[in-house]
Order: sequence, then C-alpha cells, then structure tokens
Amino acid sequence: MIIRNFFEPKLAQASYLVGCAKTGEAIVIDPLRDIAQYLEMAAAEGLRITHITETHIHADYLSGTRELAAATGAKVYLSDEGGSDWTYEFSTDPNVSLMKDGFVIRVGNLSLKAVHTPGHTPEHMSFLLTDHPASEEPHSFFTGDFIFAGDVGRPDLLERAASFQGTMEKGARVLFQSIQATAALPDSLLIWPAHGAGSACGKSLGGSPVTSLGYERKANWAFQIKSEEAFVEAVLAGQPEPPFYFKEMKMRNKKGPVVLGAMPRVSRVSAAGTKDVVDVRSGSAIRLGYVAGSLAIPSNKGLTNWAGWLLKYDEPVVVIAESQEQADQAARDMATIGLDVVSGWMPAPGSGEPFIETSCAQVSGEEYVLDVRGINEWNAAHMKNAHHIPLGYLSARLDEVPKDSRVVVHCAGGNRSPIAVSILRRAGFSNVAEIPGGLMEVAEKCPGKVQEA
Repeated sequence: MIIRNFFEPKLAQASYLVGCAKTGEAIVIDPLRDIAQYLEMAAAEGLRITHITETHIHADYLSGTRELAAATGAKVYLSDEGGSDWTYEFSTDPNVSLMKDGFVIRVGNLSLKAVHTPGHTPEHMSFLLTDHPASEEPHSFFTGDFIFAGDVGRPDLLERAASFQGTMEKGARVLFQSIQATAALPDSLLIWPAHGAGSACGKSLGGSPVTSLGYERKANWAFQIKSEEAFVEAVLAGQPEPPFYFKEMKMRNKKGPVVLGAMPRVSRVSAAGTKDVVDVRSGSAIRLGYVAGSLAIPSNKGLTNWAGWLLKYDEPVVVIAESQEQADQAARDMATIGLDVVSGWMPAPGSGEPFIETSCAQVSGEEYVLDVRGINEWNAAHMKNAHHIPLGYLSARLDEVPKDSRVVVHCAGGNRSPIAVSILRRAGFSNVAEIPGGLMEVAEKCPGKVQEA
C-alpha cells in the first residue's frame, strides 16, 4: 500500500493518492484543479490513477475531479447522500458512480468504505481504508472536513457563506451525532484530514498532516463535549469570517468545474487597457512603488484567499508581476479557486508612489486607526481606540472610514495591510499611512497602546 499526501499551503488543503503496489491501481481523494502533481507522483511510484473520489462538495477550492478524470479516464465516485439538494449535477456523466453509506471502492487489494459523516455538509463522506493482504482491520480514515487534527469541520458555512438559511444549528447537531458514531472505530486508525492550520473550514486546526483517532479522542476539544447542546454552542462560537468566494465554489463544484486541460500561462502585455490591474509583486516592492489605481495582492501565502475575497469571477484582470514565473504562479493560484480571469501581465511602470509608513510611537490618537485583521484576532487584542473592519469587508464598508482624517492601517504582521492601503487609495483616500509591522510591532514597541481581552 502506498499513501502520498499533497498539501497546498495557500489553501491549507490536503489531497491524497492511495495506491496498491501489487496491481498498480491508485485512487486520488479530493484533488485540486492543478493535477500535474498527482500524475507525476503516480508515475514516480509506478501507479496508474484508476479511481477518483471526493469527500464533499467543496467551498474553498475548485475541485480537480473532472480535470483529473479527463486526463486519466479514471472512474469517479461521488456522494449520493444528503438529499436531492446535494446531488452533484454532473453525476450523470458516464464515468461517475454515486455512493451511499457503506459503498466500497476496490483499488487493487485495497478497499475504501464510504462512511456518511454529515454535519459540515449534508452529503459529506469519509473513507475507511483497508489493506487486505496486511489485515482486515482498517488502517486509515480519510475524513475530509469531518475530523481535523485538533478540530472538526465547521457546520455554519452553508448558512454564513452560501446563504442556506437555518442550516447551521441543524448542521451542528448532526455533526455531534457523526462524532458520536465514531465510537465503534478503533483508536489505531490514522486520520488524514482535508485541511490543516490556516484553513477557514475550522477555527483551531492543528498543523500535523496526520493524526490518529485515539489521539483525537484524548486531545480534540470536540470529543470532550458529551452534551449536544454544549457542543452546538461551542462549535458555532468563534468561527472565522468565511470568504465571499465560498458561495461561488459551492455552486461550481456542484455543477461540475470546467475542464481546462492545463493550468494557465499568462502572456506579457504592454498595457492594461480597460482591464482592472492587480499587483502581485512582493509586499516590499509594492510599498516602494505603488502603482496608482491598482489593487495590491502580494504574492505570498494569502494571495489565493484574498483574490477570492476581492476579485469578480466575470471581470478579466491584468497582473503586475516581477517575472513571467510570478505571473504564471498568480494565475495558477487564482485558477485553483476558479478565477480564470488573468488575461495578461506586465512589469511595474518605472514610476510609482511609495507607501507612507508610520510607527506606533507616531500615532497620536488624532488619526483613524484601522485594524483589518479577523474578528478572532481583534477580540484577542487590539490597539486602543482603533476601529475594526476585517479586510474582506473593507470595500463594502468604505463609508465608515472618514476621508477627512488621516487613516493609519495595520494588520497582524504586514501581509494584509498593503491590500487595505491599495483599496483605500483606489477609493480616493489620499492621507493613508501603514504600520508595516502590524500589531506585532505595536505590542513590541508600544505595549501601552495595546488592549488585550
């Protein structure tokens, strides 16, 4: 038996290739749209991808199931649980089989048993893997967004992100029952989750790529709560803001993503013309020479997330990049969430206006201090007399920011604040400064200006 995991840090997403070394057959679980990694790994291990499945209709990235099936001819297995509202619209494709609870996928000498584990979503499946030549005892549990290292999948996304009203409390109760139903499974099971630390699909995900059911029973907060009412209250409290694009992903993944054939490459252009401009250079480069009118989304771990928050799916953009490689990578990152909008790239023009930087010591109290971190970060600690607008909501709440005041922007450590500064500059705010080190800098240099919970 061969298990290989693939982790995409910009989405905090994990997918898996599981293969039978004897027969050469393999299955991919929860593939990303960028399928080259699975093809390369399968070839390196002497495997051929014959099966593909996914744990649920994803909200945080565009599924690569159809992309990988088109490239390999593999059979696709999709959940048929949760009712008609949660049936994949491409389930009528000739290579698709639908699964109910207990369905078994045979991959050479291996089997994956589908276990209906609703709560995060109604159709959610997890998979019990058994390596039959070794033992009839299940070896691994691929839990998708059901059980994470240190957390469980949030049941509020359908309501808060996809506008399915009245579903989050019901989902929380169903999730509690799904957790209780794991009591019959052995402690020895390895848990392979679909997300790690940094994902918006939970609130306290651990960084370990694999855990065990026995360990989670002892350490995971969700397994310690024995009252359904207490669990509902706990699981719905303190969840991070769901990105706007989650609703779009749900719709596209249910319908069936368009097959690209290959990840995009971007042509160099001499001018943006009428298209919007997104600057994906590093934060330091943007600070040294901001291009007027551009939206800054620096090429770092947050690019995919903030592109999903801030860009529109039907409006092409030109990116400003430092190289062809950086432009192609940005287009690839956006394509992983279905943003196939990058129509070209160009280098930054020679002239640009540097950001105005300030320090916490220079903040007098007369400024409008704008904190663009998430709600949980704000609740833990923030600058005294600051105003809080999470970055993803800033464009829609600009009327709350006074144009006749000096605006001082900060985030946690300087990755998000350049985006906020560019949003304000594009909207006509001329007196904007940034604390580039964020609240970490304030806590270190001006601790008296920090109010903790």
